[in-house]
Amino acid sequence: MNLKQLEYFVRVAEAGSFSKAALLLDIAQPALSRQVRLLETDLRVVLLQRTGRGVVLSAAGKRLFEHAVGILQLVAQAREDLEAGRDEPVGRIVIGLPPSMGRLLTLPLVQGFERQLPRARLAIVEGLSAHLIEWIASGRVDIGLVLNPQSQEAIEVQPVFEQPLCLVSPAAGGEATQAVDFADLGAYPLVIPERTHAIRRVIENQAALSRIKLQVAWEVSGVQAMLDLVRSGHGHAVLTAGAVLASGRPEDYRVRELRGPRLYSRLFLATSATKPASPLMRHAGGLLMELARGHAGAGDHINS
Repeated sequence: MNLKQLEYFVRVAEAGSFSKAALLLDIAQPALSRQVRLLETDLRVVLLQRTGRGVVLSAAGKRLFEHAVGILQLVAQAREDLEAGRDEPVGRIVIGLPPSMGRLLTLPLVQGFERQLPRARLAIVEGLSAHLIEWIASGRVDIGLVLNPQSQEAIEVQPVFEQPLCLVSPAAGGEATQAVDFADLGAYPLVIPERTHAIRRVIENQAALSRIKLQVAWEVSGVQAMLDLVRSGHGHAVLTAGAVLASGRPEDYRVRELRGPRLYSRLFLATSATKPASPLMRHAGGLLMELARGHAGAGDHINS
């Protein structure tokens, strides 16, 4: 058993087929199959069961997969640690972004890495803020942008920017500048994210403090899907004004400030509290904050 065989096995398991893994690894499929067979022969177990649609892990394969992922991560960390000793931004980094931020920042991030960090390798994953925090704590993600994170010992956060939350309604009916008291929010049927969503926690925490019972009409976590329901008259949403601008159809909505108190969607840069910051992480974090603040200053919306 060697590291190359473990890497090939993990890639086949993740891809679900030898042909897809061969393309990802840029090697011939027969060579890939041969290395996995050698690994199975060495361990005297069947790791992958062939099906009509590809391969699935056997019971033994599932156990080895967990070990192999951890081993490969430790090897990568050891290599990055040695490279970091030269104080050069090299190695591989995984950056986590909320979904709509991925649409805004993926291309600028790639371009920034090409210009500023040509020796680094970048991977970008998307997920809700709660999921990104779990992935950073577990080491799956190195650094990410998260909204309104709850305090955790395993995570360190730096503020990036904040945007006020507003009541978003269909365009018809009233002046867009009219504000809404938070105390009156219970009168509106809401299209609101599910309970693990950052904005949902902010709204419900303040509703509990204000002793307001919210009318939850629909639970939908996708920002664009929420706006589609609002536009169709199925309720109202609590989002930032930038979310409406980012939809590309701001004329379809009425956006009113929430006051008494004002609520904010706050964006943070999150990293592991236990993993030392390498030169690559420091450079990537600076680039990520610069790009995020640039979009916020331009009036673009970033949300989870």
